[in-house]
Amino acid sequence: MSMFNRRRFLLGGAGAAAVLLAAPGCAYLTPSAQQVTTPPVEPKIDGDLVYFNWADYVDPTVFEGFQNEYGVKIIQSNFDSMESMQAKLTAGNEYDIIFPSAQWVQKLVAANRLHTIDPATLRNAPLIFDHYSYFTDPWYDPHSAHSIPFSMYKTGIAWRKDKLGDRLNQSWADLWNDKSKGHTFVLDDRDEVLGMLALLKGYGLNTATDHELAAIVEEFRTLRPYLRGFSSDDYNNLLSGNAWTQQMWSGDMAALLRQAPDPSLYGFEAPSQGTPINSDTYAIPINARHPGTALLFIDYMLRPENVEKNIDYIGYPMPVYGTEETYREIVADYPQCTVTVEDLSRNLYFTNDSVAKAQARDAAYTEMKVGV
Repeated sequence: MSMFNRRRFLLGGAGAAAVLLAAPGCAYLTPSAQQVTTPPVEPKIDGDLVYFNWADYVDPTVFEGFQNEYGVKIIQSNFDSMESMQAKLTAGNEYDIIFPSAQWVQKLVAANRLHTIDPATLRNAPLIFDHYSYFTDPWYDPHSAHSIPFSMYKTGIAWRKDKLGDRLNQSWADLWNDKSKGHTFVLDDRDEVLGMLALLKGYGLNTATDHELAAIVEEFRTLRPYLRGFSSDDYNNLLSGNAWTQQMWSGDMAALLRQAPDPSLYGFEAPSQGTPINSDTYAIPINARHPGTALLFIDYMLRPENVEKNIDYIGYPMPVYGTEETYREIVADYPQCTVTVEDLSRNLYFTNDSVAKAQARDAAYTEMKVGV
């Protein structure tokens, strides 16, 4: 399994995303006045695959299998945030397949930046859509007309049992732990940190009201003495012992459990106040030169044997029927790390803000980070 789990590259990206909504150079993120429907792509080889994704987010043997079976090359490029992905698209770079999160699919669809995809053209799509009705009409892409689901994850708290004991209180308040003072990290991500504090205080996950943001900032001031810092390198923080308590993505926890010399040293909890849930997708940019190859690659990736390889490799579950046991085995001793499609339907996801709301959330996050 890979030592470089994808989520560890998301360094503070959400805050930057909000700013980009107002930036002239990123105007395509603003919904277009008229939506354009492109002819559905047909899955067929029409050239080599130009691939753009997080680093090390697909099992290399799956790449090799696709290249050998179809006689094409996969030309890989990587991004380290959703913002860097969209910047490359804005600059006119041509990719055949990208992997945007749900929130970014919504932005790209609104800006007419994605090809229409007809799931009926994919042999393996029924393994998703015939079994997981959530994806037949998800909030971010009506009728899944421009994207196919890839992976799922949630955010919770991980800790070192050798430092703090076998159980915490299943609450976001566990970050305020005297025993781990100076060894506590929160993710370097605007939405995750604001969302954690909002849930703790009983607010909406995406709150942007002045009085609630002010209360969130004040609550964070009480956490500041406990913090070692903001860091999205959650996996290595825990493994090295720098972190005894860490706000953490579930997939990184699964990766840790597979690679740690003694996985019994670590715990993971999904706080009772709620845990943010998200998903990543496959999508084909509107300017892709080889959309047929891209769609064929998606179908190849959806074969259960390849899904199982990828789940085992990156530690994130994938909503493909018949592969669920692979993920269950990874997190068998850590049930709170488990993510299901039912979790997605609880609507605890990060949404796209208006410019004014995004700026308010950015300002709150910036104030929180001063001095840390």
